[in-house]
Amino acid sequence: MNRHVLVLPDRDTAELVAETLITRFPVNGEPLLVRDALAGEDDAEDAQWLVVVEAALDGEAVSALDTLAAEHEGWLEEE
Repeated sequence: MNRHVLVLPDRDTAELVAETLITRFPVNGEPLLVRDALAGEDDAEDAQWLVVVEAALDGEAVSALDTLAAEHEGWLEEE
């Protein structure tokens, strides 16, 4: 099982992407939404939102996750 982290610009976008993940990808449970303040910034406007997904995905599905993040002005990181 791998952890995939989609980094997104705001909470609304993160919630939308999380809903999309549930319907389009074989994920275990609900994706986790996490606020990630940028280093040295206290302002909520300077926060990114992470959607964390635990799933064993093949290369095609990982590529689709990356595309989904990019469509919403974000990117994919894998741990």
